[in-house]
Amino acid sequence: MKKEHWWRPAALALAALGALWYFPPPPLAPYRLCGFHWLTGRPCPLCGVTRAVFALAKGRWGEAIHLNALSPLAVAMLVALPWPGRFRARLWSAGLALFALYGLGRVFLPFV
Repeated sequence: MKKEHWWRPAALALAALGALWYFPPPPLAPYRLCGFHWLTGRPCPLCGVTRAVFALAKGRWGEAIHLNALSPLAVAMLVALPWPGRFRARLWSAGLALFALYGLGRVFLPFV
């Protein structure tokens, strides 16, 4: 990415944050949309991330952490998408590993 275009990803992230702050989260579906939850009865590593990201944008950190403990990491991973380089690769590698461990915890530990 050229140095003079550093502001584009930042502007995109701010616009997305503003949209999430302004709009309410989508209504709960009458049935679970998650195929993993439908098959196993347990939440997947990503269950609750959508609502948690909306809560984070509105400053409701406690609610976001309750919905999905790794939601701040998910936001960081999404914000890092436009930036090329080693940082994004390391963040995504570590993030995917943490989501995998979190998913195992949600499946096998009743309190996660």
